[in-house]
Amino acid sequence: MLGGTERLLWLLLLSLLLLLPPPSAWGHGGQARPREGTEEAGSAGAWLAFKGLRERLRAAGALSRRYWALFSCRVWPEGCGKDEEASARPPGWSFALLGQQYLDILSTWSCSFWDCCDRGDCRIINNFTGLEADLRVRLHGQHLARELVLTAVRGYLEMPRPDKALALSFHGWSGTGKNFVARMLAENLYQDGLRSDCVKVFISTLHFPHPKNVDLYEEELTDKIRKTQEHCRQTLFILDEAEKLHPGLLEALRPHLERQAPSNRRAESKRTIFLFLSNLGGNIINEVVLNLLKAGQSREEVRMEHLESRLQAEIVASTDSGFGHSRLVKENLIDLFIPFLPLEFRHVRLCARDAFLSQDLLYTEEALDEIARMMVYVPKEEQLFSSQGCKSISQRISYVLPEG
Repeated sequence: MLGGTERLLWLLLLSLLLLLPPPSAWGHGGQARPREGTEEAGSAGAWLAFKGLRERLRAAGALSRRYWALFSCRVWPEGCGKDEEASARPPGWSFALLGQQYLDILSTWSCSFWDCCDRGDCRIINNFTGLEADLRVRLHGQHLARELVLTAVRGYLEMPRPDKALALSFHGWSGTGKNFVARMLAENLYQDGLRSDCVKVFISTLHFPHPKNVDLYEEELTDKIRKTQEHCRQTLFILDEAEKLHPGLLEALRPHLERQAPSNRRAESKRTIFLFLSNLGGNIINEVVLNLLKAGQSREEVRMEHLESRLQAEIVASTDSGFGHSRLVKENLIDLFIPFLPLEFRHVRLCARDAFLSQDLLYTEEALDEIARMMVYVPKEEQLFSSQGCKSISQRISYVLPEG
């Protein structure tokens, strides 16, 4: 573990390396140069080079002090006063996007070694490479969700100054991967995953079980969102069983999803992602996929244009849920409705294989087949889709393990 002084010097050196201009920028400012080969050219050239270097070192030093003040305020906020932070940004001065990215990278890197702040910001990792790999390798049979989630989340978090929260709504039968993808996002955006202080999970039937207490729930929900956003510059809220949320709770969420007025350019941009997980629309998704398969198309040829309009129509028309009738849907505050397709026998086998590997257990192809055959498949005639997706696969492993 480095001491305080050593840590300071090391980080300052790294920040200076990031901030120095490239060698190509060390020219002579466009001034005319004397002819080469003359004494005048030699002395004038040396003077201009020295003058240029001195000016650039002075500018780099001033810029480095500003970066360092902002960096130290972000990483060690307890030692930073408002006056000190303000002095780091003189009137009219602001970061270029590249400079802001350097600051974000340096803060995240440094906090991976030291517990350097109490806001949770240093635990944000935004590992898009890991997210892409997880979605490709661990999520089975969901090519649409894989593409849409990765593109939407990466695009949103890389925006310089988003003016609204990103709201994604996951739809499909139970066991198709909605919670699994939500967990992947938490694990790849935050070092502490679902345990992060910047991630909050709400389950309708668990956290908001009694309709008569909806006023209390509204207050608790909005207070939790507000405090988490104050604590973290990037937050993730997961609302499971969204179709069972009381209309009052849905209405309470609306201000947090609306587009915000442009803020002061010097204010730090907040980023918030809302995930709504729901079984709503699962039947229409399965119907569309089944019809496409019967028409001779492969599963991988299923595209959003086949599903988008029918899925949204099904959500809006639902009489069993207030979600489709909420202002979140009617005012287009949900950015994407993402379908999770029904899983087939081959996908269940892959889930079984992953379950064995996660428990460090050996498996055989026969064991995978046996577990997959334990599931119930629908429709009754075609027997194509697992009625529970990959749910309860891990619990079924014990049935095929050798005794003793």
